[in-house]
Amino acid sequence: MAELNIRTMHIRRLLEGVEFTPTSDVPQLDIDQYESPASVAGLLRAHWGVPSGPIHDLTALVEKAGTIIVLSPLGNASVSGVTYKVPGQPPLIALADHQPADRLRFTLAHELGHLVMHRFPTSEMEDEANAFAAAFLMPEQDIRPSFAGRRIDLALLASLKPEWKVAMQALLVRASSLGYLKPNQSRYLWQQISARGMRLKEPPELDFPHEEPQIMSLIIGGHLEDLGYSIEEIAELLNLHTDQIRDLYRLWEKPIPPERPRLRIVK
Repeated sequence: MAELNIRTMHIRRLLEGVEFTPTSDVPQLDIDQYESPASVAGLLRAHWGVPSGPIHDLTALVEKAGTIIVLSPLGNASVSGVTYKVPGQPPLIALADHQPADRLRFTLAHELGHLVMHRFPTSEMEDEANAFAAAFLMPEQDIRPSFAGRRIDLALLASLKPEWKVAMQALLVRASSLGYLKPNQSRYLWQQISARGMRLKEPPELDFPHEEPQIMSLIIGGHLEDLGYSIEEIAELLNLHTDQIRDLYRLWEKPIPPERPRLRIVK
């Protein structure tokens, strides 16, 4: 994909001036060596020291492990995310920016699954990445109290969405896959979701803010503040207009929190 090649070139050029030091790593846990995607998800949560329960900021967690995340139109409405690995550079995950926050988090978890489990493409990899994403965001043991012994209806799914920060539909799939719904109950809830027009857009009152990637903003900020570059010079380095840089890498966003990877300026 041309845009990913361009983004990769940006990363390569910008990293020449800084030393990129993640505070953790993304291990390779080949799916063929483990019991299931859920097992891999549990191992990764343990490796990263993720507390039980919902993940507050998935983007920060993945960036802390040295993966660069960018938001992009991706040029194709059917593509929600792409993972790109180039030897000698941090992994890149590009996410379609038209997605609501709940779907964006699931897409990121899906792409993380590819990054962790899949070195080579297979016919099962998309289903495996979906299973990984569900287990990583909603571990069976942690989400059990949300479903066990409760009437699972749209009202319950709506109440769980802000807590787990996933779509009602993702919660429905998870409840079904874990055996808390009979097939006829699941079908009825899907019919209700379709009848209410919620397949593409869930109730806006349940929306929560998007998570914003920060690493590229941090790297560009290092060039501006520590290396003495002007925004015009960075634009020339990347063959972009200054407004394109601000939009692509969201330089107008909130201050970068301290849990992101550390950067050291190389002069």
